[in-house]
Amino acid sequence: MSQDMLVLLAESLWETIYMVSVSAFIASIIGLPMGIILTTTAKGHILEQPWINKVLGAVVNATRSTPFIILMVAIIPLTRLIAGTSIGTNAAIVPLTIAAAPFIARIVESSLKEVDTGVVEAAQAMGASPLQIITKVLLPEALPSIILGLTLAIISLIGFSAMAGAIGGGGLGDLAIRYGYQRFRADIMLITVIILIVQVQVVQSCGDYFSRKLNKK
Repeated sequence: MSQDMLVLLAESLWETIYMVSVSAFIASIIGLPMGIILTTTAKGHILEQPWINKVLGAVVNATRSTPFIILMVAIIPLTRLIAGTSIGTNAAIVPLTIAAAPFIARIVESSLKEVDTGVVEAAQAMGASPLQIITKVLLPEALPSIILGLTLAIISLIGFSAMAGAIGGGGLGDLAIRYGYQRFRADIMLITVIILIVQVQVVQSCGDYFSRKLNKK
């Protein structure tokens, strides 16, 4: 493999890490409160508001049910508005974030629902406010599960970032398509696949480690 190709490979790897990191961070900022709202506004919970729960749930379900490649094409006008372009790594962050945020919201919701209701009732009996219950009971208790869920979301984003290369999103997917598939370079295809597998293994190992460290049970 030539030195130029190694440079391209390194640049593509950095683009993938950049896309996944930024979109995961922004999606977490959006998805975490969405997940909290979905949980606490459910019937019988501390902030019961069925209509808010149903509307937000419908939005989350609609976004999650849209295949990523279709989502990328459908929101090109929004991507241009936010990123100023519809191609490149910065542009790819927009659909990656929109795809990941509702996924993270459901992960957070599922994790928070696993918290023992007895702990929440005990906090309420001691006069804790809804905000205190969320920040001092629900989130700390569910944190190990949330970490594992976020790990799964990041791994999904790695796969989505590779698909983003199909329409000029940059990263390893773009390299694999332009140099591996279109130029019939099986070695490039193989290397990109190996790098993606290694990335997934590293992310999963880190997620498992932090989840174990934070698990007080």
